[in-house]
Amino acid sequence: MNKNSIKGLMVLMVAGLFVLSSGIVSAAEPIVIGSPLSTAYLYGWAAERGIKMAIEEINAKGGVNVGGTKRPFAVEVIDTRDLEPGVPVSEALLAVEKLILDKKADFIMGGPVRSEAALAAMSLLSKYKKVSILTTGVLTPAYHATVAKQYDKFKYCFRIHGEAKNIVGEMFANFTELREKYGFNNLFIIAQDVSHARGAAKVMNDVAVKKGWNVTGVEIYPTGASDFSMGLLKAKKTQTEIINIWMDMPESAILLKQWYEMKIPALPFGSTLAAAEQPGFWKATDGKGEYTLCNVVNAGNAPSDATPWTMKFYNAYTKKWGVEPEGLGTSSSYMAVYVLRDAIERAGSLDSDKVVEELEKTDIMGVYGRLRFDPKSHQVIPALDPKEGAVGSILQWQAGKRVVVYPKSIAKGSILLPPWMKK
Repeated sequence: MNKNSIKGLMVLMVAGLFVLSSGIVSAAEPIVIGSPLSTAYLYGWAAERGIKMAIEEINAKGGVNVGGTKRPFAVEVIDTRDLEPGVPVSEALLAVEKLILDKKADFIMGGPVRSEAALAAMSLLSKYKKVSILTTGVLTPAYHATVAKQYDKFKYCFRIHGEAKNIVGEMFANFTELREKYGFNNLFIIAQDVSHARGAAKVMNDVAVKKGWNVTGVEIYPTGASDFSMGLLKAKKTQTEIINIWMDMPESAILLKQWYEMKIPALPFGSTLAAAEQPGFWKATDGKGEYTLCNVVNAGNAPSDATPWTMKFYNAYTKKWGVEPEGLGTSSSYMAVYVLRDAIERAGSLDSDKVVEELEKTDIMGVYGRLRFDPKSHQVIPALDPKEGAVGSILQWQAGKRVVVYPKSIAKGSILLPPWMKK
């Protein structure tokens, strides 16, 4: 063997040792995460990106230590289409069952994304004893209430992002501040005709009345609606000062353009407002999204310094996908993979019951604060301080940028009023 051959062989041997020691390549059987997501919509594709990015990072560091054996994560995504108008819940259920039976998913993560579909899927998860972590879309309080009520049956179901009841509390904290600062007292509610939005609109109405607000109207629009002028005119005629919006459909961008063009003297404040959450909203509305506020549910979905991990995640996501984190489901989907890894490694097993026990003991600092689950309901524990729990983020579009204005512990600015509102 000549010198060049020997030298080449040595290079190959060193490279092989490096790969094995780094754990980048593993022959071990992968741990399969099944993700039922409505991939044509923000809350679906952002969740998929978050999950895949976390998996790549974990696998690059050797994967998951399962009882002394390093195993990589793998993900199987099936489009549930459950955010599309007119698609029945049964489609999402078929996707979940296919992931379990055909794709051999060890765990379910992400969706279903629509509240109705996620609630219906709970029985399937119970039937197959599959641990599931909801990370996007589903906001209905009925989800974790069902776990708490029938724990033995639904103990495999967890949710790592915020939910409607907590979001309502966050909204009224801001409404109260605006009332104290500007004297606002008239509230108009616009909601999409879906379960979580209808329910949230009712709760908002009831809470507003109890808190002394004058609810000037409630308008419900079907999914896919493209003209909101009548509702906006009603808001204007009733001297509304805040328009609370619950919509996850992309057509909500049209609502905000009409609001701007009509110069409605009321602040648009989205509890769920998918179009305004996205970095491309400014361009899509030709800058007419200025002053719009929306709740992106968890920190990391807009720029802030909630934890040392927040901007590290934010910048890595932007570099990888060519777009900033896009809204609800982005940071929570990313963190769900890390939380699952942590639970599996402590359990030393993929056994569902053992993993449930360890998930209930979760206590790690993540992108949007300290992550722990309520042991009875399996809902992530919220807080206003990231040192204490999962913090939310309410942002406002100001001069083409998404500026976090709430909670105060992570805020980068304050709420501004459009010039046609100033008294």
